Amino acid sequence: MAAEPYFTEQTFRFLKALAKNNSREWFADNKPRYEEHVRGPALRLIGDLATPLKAISPQLTAIAKPVGGSLFRIHRDTRFAKDKRPYKTHVGMYFAHAATKDMQRAQTAGNAAMGRLDAPGLYLHVEPGACFLGGGIWHPQPATLKRVRDYMVSNPSSWKQATRSAAFRKVFELGGEMLSRPPRGYDPEHELIDDLRRKDFVASASIDEDELLRADLPKRLAKRYAAMAPMLDWLCGALDLDF
Repeated sequence: MAAEPYFTEQTFRFLKALAKNNSREWFADNKPRYEEHVRGPALRLIGDLATPLKAISPQLTAIAKPVGGSLFRIHRDTRFAKDKRPYKTHVGMYFAHAATKDMQRAQTAGNAAMGRLDAPGLYLHVEPGACFLGGGIWHPQPATLKRVRDYMVSNPSSWKQATRSAAFRKVFELGGEMLSRPPRGYDPEHELIDDLRRKDFVASASIDEDELLRADLPKRLAKRYAAMAPMLDWLCGALDLDF
C-alpha cells in the first residue's frame, strides 16, 4: 500500500480560504477542515521527523503535540498589533534545540520571559506561494548576539567553512535583519564585517508546494536540513551548547 502524503491540495485550499475569511466565525465553521487538512498532517509530519532529525543532531527536538510542541499556534497575538486579524494564514513548525527549555540557563543567556534559551533550531513554513525551510537563531537577545559576534571575530575560518561551503550554498542562503553600520566595538575593517552586522543568524531556502505534497517529505526535508548542520554546530559552539 502506497504511503499517504502529509499535506494535500486541501491544505493549501484551506489556507487560501482562511486568508480571504480571516474571522473567528468562519474559522469555527471550518475547524474540522483545519484539523483534517492542516493540524493533523502537520503533527503527523513532526512525529515522523523526530528520528531523521536526531540523526542530524541528538539535540534537535520534534514534538508532535497540539499545544506546547513543535507546531506553532495558528492564533495570532494581536494584543499590541494594529492588524487584528485573529489567525495566521500559514503553518509554522520549529524544531528546537533541547536546551531551549532550560530555564536556569535562560535566566542569563536567553529570553527568560518566554521561558526559552537562545539556541539554534530548524524551521518549516507552509504558506500558499511562500513555502520555505530554514534554521539558525532568529532575533537573539543582546547577550547572545554579542557572544556570537565575539566568537566570529575569534573564529572567522570556521564560520566561513560552515556557511560558504558548496554543500551549504547549494541549498541555503543567509538572511535576516542587518545593521546599516558596523556594530559598535567591532573593527569595521574585519574580514567578516558584513556578517558581524547581522542581527539574526539564519539561513533559508524556498521549497515548492509540489514537494510538500510528497509522501517521502520527511526524508526530503532531512536531506536539506543536513546541509545546515555545520552552521548549527558552529552556533552551538559559540554558545557552549552541545550539538
